[in-house]
Amino acid sequence: MFTGIIETLGTIQEIKKENANLHISVSSSITDDLKIDQSVAHNGICLTVVAIEDHKYTVTAINETIEKTNISSWKTGDLLNLERAMKLGERLDGHIVQGHVDQIGVCKSISETDGSWYYTFEYDEKFNNITIEKGSITINGVSLTVVNSKKNEFSVAIIPYTYEHTNFKNFEIGTKINLEFDVIGKYVSRLYSLKQ
Repeated sequence: MFTGIIETLGTIQEIKKENANLHISVSSSITDDLKIDQSVAHNGICLTVVAIEDHKYTVTAINETIEKTNISSWKTGDLLNLERAMKLGERLDGHIVQGHVDQIGVCKSISETDGSWYYTFEYDEKFNNITIEKGSITINGVSLTVVNSKKNEFSVAIIPYTYEHTNFKNFEIGTKINLEFDVIGKYVSRLYSLKQ
């Protein structure tokens, strides 16, 4: 379980393919605090640490994860938003994030407005995911508030701190991002669809 409050950025050092799996080695400021079998969210994807060596750690993504996220587009040198699992009893500063990506979205527009940034994203309607105005959304692991919610499209506003301390600064029009929709909204939507 995560909160969507990014701790630090990590840099991909190496990607190795083994059968259908990808082994991804990452360097970060939290590497020395990690342990094997620990869950870490990488751009919102919950992955398990399987090895730690020389200030790098390695996680493995299986085919299920690769098919449902933007992980197949990652390359050496890319920056990843990192968050370790939340501690029970700590403040929940973001929202409840599972680290289970629902689908990929695409950046449609970016605009800077006097010290903040607005990003608009679109997503495929076939998965029946929804956003609501002032609801929560997780983009590449970052907990954000939805503005301008429309069918299969929404915007978020980014403050300078988030822009500087996450990989939002590297987004361009067409960038594919990982989306995790609000877990409570997903349950409500599912229950509603079952009653019809």
